[in-house]
Amino acid sequence: MENIVLIGMPGAGKSTVGVLLAKALGYAFLDTDLVIQRREGALLQSLVDSLGVEPFLDAESAAIRSVGCQRTVIAPGGSAVCRADAMEHLKRLGPVVYLRLPLEELETRLSNISSRGIAMAPGETLADIFAFRAPLYQRWADLTVDVGRGQSLEETVQAVLDALAESKTAWNG
Repeated sequence: MENIVLIGMPGAGKSTVGVLLAKALGYAFLDTDLVIQRREGALLQSLVDSLGVEPFLDAESAAIRSVGCQRTVIAPGGSAVCRADAMEHLKRLGPVVYLRLPLEELETRLSNISSRGIAMAPGETLADIFAFRAPLYQRWADLTVDVGRGQSLEETVQAVLDALAESKTAWNG
């Protein structure tokens, strides 16, 4: 496996699980939100506020498409699925694993929704974003791993490893 890409809603644990998964595999870890911030010279929330949602998504896509790596766990922002060119690039880099978390649990995890740098238009709610993105995550995912509901980080990492091992067997089988 060249790389592993983790997708999902903000708060699903892509970065936290990604770091632990990278350690377990001996891979590097890359959070594309940091790539965007470095390229644009501003924090995510400032970029969303100053650019607006659609231009932010374009900047995010450009940052993602600039990524080239090997043996890396990649955690793109939750809005990466909103741009097909970004997702096509990520799929070329490695299998895409959707960390699926129920909306109810996301709502308890995201107390800082207005300052977290989430690409959402004024008046949009987390439920609106979830309803729009959930089908996109499913569309782009090679594998889906259910997370949350009292699951420890170690259990989540093991669930991802198990799903990857099972899928590799299926692909090679």
